[in-house]
Amino acid sequence: MRRATTVLLTAVLTTGGLAALAPPAAAAAEIQPRNLTITVTNLGPEHRTCLVDADLYIPAGVSSSAPAPALLATNGFGGTKADQADLAQGFGEQGYVTLSYTGLGFVDGDNCPITLDDREHDGAAAGQLIRFLGGDPSITAVDDATGEPVRIDQVVREDGKTGTPYDPQVGMTGGSYGGQIQFATAGVEKAAGTDRLDAIIPLITWNDLSYSLAPENSGLPRGTARSRSVTSSGTGVFKYQWAALFTTVGVVNGVEDIPSATDPTAWQHFVDNNCGNFEPEVCQALAEVGTIGYPSQASIDFLRSNSVASYMGDVRVPTLIGQGQADTLFNLQESVATYTALKRQGTPVSLAWQSWGHSHSTPQPGELDMRHPAQSLQGRAALAWFDHYVRDRGPKPPQGFAYYRDWVYAETGDINQAYATAPSYPVGTERTYYLSGTSTPAADGALVSSSAQVTPGTSAYGNLAPVGPNYTETSALDQTGPVTDPPGSGIRFSTAPLTQPMDIVGSPRLQVQLDAPSVALTQAGGPAGQLMVFAKLYDVGPDGTIELPNRIISPVRVADVTQPITIELPATVHRFPAGHRLVVVLAGGDMAYRGSTATQPVTLAAGPGHTQQLSLPVVG
Repeated sequence: MRRATTVLLTAVLTTGGLAALAPPAAAAAEIQPRNLTITVTNLGPEHRTCLVDADLYIPAGVSSSAPAPALLATNGFGGTKADQADLAQGFGEQGYVTLSYTGLGFVDGDNCPITLDDREHDGAAAGQLIRFLGGDPSITAVDDATGEPVRIDQVVREDGKTGTPYDPQVGMTGGSYGGQIQFATAGVEKAAGTDRLDAIIPLITWNDLSYSLAPENSGLPRGTARSRSVTSSGTGVFKYQWAALFTTVGVVNGVEDIPSATDPTAWQHFVDNNCGNFEPEVCQALAEVGTIGYPSQASIDFLRSNSVASYMGDVRVPTLIGQGQADTLFNLQESVATYTALKRQGTPVSLAWQSWGHSHSTPQPGELDMRHPAQSLQGRAALAWFDHYVRDRGPKPPQGFAYYRDWVYAETGDINQAYATAPSYPVGTERTYYLSGTSTPAADGALVSSSAQVTPGTSAYGNLAPVGPNYTETSALDQTGPVTDPPGSGIRFSTAPLTQPMDIVGSPRLQVQLDAPSVALTQAGGPAGQLMVFAKLYDVGPDGTIELPNRIISPVRVADVTQPITIELPATVHRFPAGHRLVVVLAGGDMAYRGSTATQPVTLAAGPGHTQQLSLPVVG
């Protein structure tokens, strides 16, 4: 059973349970799991003892005399061990033993708190579960049905090859919260010198949790996640809508039900009443956002410490990353940072950008079926990865980059054709457009292909409210509502209608120099006085219909408005059809984020002496 948690951060780390991503399990030949309670000890500086609720799936024909490789899996935030039932059944039919467990903090009757997939608690607990799979008698496990102790001897051991005691053939997979735990476990095993974990497949998870919850896309190292990091030196913009979505005072009937981010009393009330099962640092971060509008450096450091970005050097196990194109929580840039960092340090790694994510959790037909992995594209990739790196059989899987193209799927209905592959990321070539002015202040500026075509001119906008009124990114809410930018809340720069389709794969980058004299006077005082900007790239059809690919935008908090900035726009895979326009937008607010309470008028001047340009990663 899981503990009921309707807390602020449930929204931030929920979904990702693989059971929700697969069709119902078949009725025939089901593996009957054993319900176990496993005791893990000496966790963290508090030396906690926690009870783990787990199900052990042992396929027919597997025994001590005919052992099999194993998988370890756990739930997305707020889920349970049952969420991995389809995975256990499907991979069981492929010959894998599975231990599926409910993550720390979600088990009824156990007092251990939620620790956000940290290494000291979550990673250490998973390490003990791996030892349990390796037959370690010091790990206490009890069969809940019989009360009898349980010791594993049905999993292939590698002690003789590795010299590490109780070393099973074992891999891990899972999504979201169940994805980051794999990095934590790999990091713990490497730091201990045991390296019992053989391969991982983390899906739709984070690189730096401080970026996930408060992104700052103008302060990325060298301006891009391809630098191997999304860790900014500045303070980001808080994802207010994601945070409020699943609370008891959150969005049940629509965006209008979100409590005001400018009401510290209301915010503090649910912090005080819903934080009972979190580490104190989490509640502190939430209280800060409610009172001052952004997390402190201490809270940023805490979130970052619970992220693979802080211990990347200890992740050396072969890693197949799956990240969602439809994901406003953990965006594609996070996967780019993890992929490029692992690749640079020599860790075997492959990256796939899939159709589904936190904002749309249903894969396309044939894309992912954990109950029948051999019958789906991602399932076959997972089998190949685990068969080679865990089971030690089969060819070495390619280490490259794959990405889903919705326009190909719409044309063919074939998921295999819809995916393109490349030896590595990034792909394509860079195409540059220049922001050109207009002599009419209310009119859109232009995006032109040559700096010689730039017309001098100035555009102006401002923020109209601390939250919104611009409506674009919508977390996991209904994605069908039209995007809106009320007059005076943003500026736009548009290409001419395209004469042929343009395919974008990756992150566009926007280089701009903004002018905000009132902010220049307050920015030295810290984040509260700094400029917040919301950048996005629209696909505008001939009839004026606006599409924001996957509803993802790039918020920034500008440390110094007197200097040019580079904003990395959301990574995307999108075809702009012939006859459509690309429109880059800079806005003063967004319904999904906590903006500034102070008035922030902004102007952008185009023409000689101003570097204002958009670079696009174009394929084909």
